[in-house]
Amino acid sequence: MGKTGEGNRYLKRVLSDTAGAAAKTDTFLGACYRRLIKRTGKMKALVAIERSILVVVWHLLNDPNARFVDLGADFYERRIDEDRRTRDLVLQLKALGHEVTLRPAA
Repeated sequence: MGKTGEGNRYLKRVLSDTAGAAAKTDTFLGACYRRLIKRTGKMKALVAIERSILVVVWHLLNDPNARFVDLGADFYERRIDEDRRTRDLVLQLKALGHEVTLRPAA
């Protein structure tokens, strides 16, 4: 196994504080945190958000013309294809042995 460096403890402190605050917001990063926490746990999700913040800051500092635009907390929900999701759920129910009849909601 390779050995990792100690890193900048001051940067780590600022990133962890920022990620903790971002996780509580109704933004894209907050939504990412809430999605990740289900699979990875709190600490790994926070580290992932820290890395995302670091990447955003690097791009903003590296390109003087870059502007930050938050994708929004509903970014993932807007990308869902409803027909595909419906088809997948029906197939899952059929695989479990259920008979499925769909009616549009009034």
